[in-house]
Amino acid sequence: MDISTKTELEAAAFRRLLAHLDQHKEVQNIDLMITADFCRNCLSKWIAAEAKARDVELTDDEAREWIYKMPYSQWKEQHQLPATDEQMAAFNAKKK
Repeated sequence: MDISTKTELEAAAFRRLLAHLDQHKEVQNIDLMITADFCRNCLSKWIAAEAKARDVELTDDEAREWIYKMPYSQWKEQHQLPATDEQMAAFNAKKK
């Protein structure tokens, strides 16, 4: 497989991941962190880091909006719930 095709497939899979996360806003970032050790915020930081490595101007807010498909503050207000004691315990246990 040539590099261009591989890149296109990777990009398509990433877009599909973003669409899947967007369709499942009920899945909280803390749950993703507990289960998969990454969350939507991680994705936005990775995108921003890759942009910086390539001298592409992309602010943290722009990267977050790319992932959340809306301003992060709006997403938090509409979809983010406070972490439960159980979620925090699971998250902290995983960090150890």
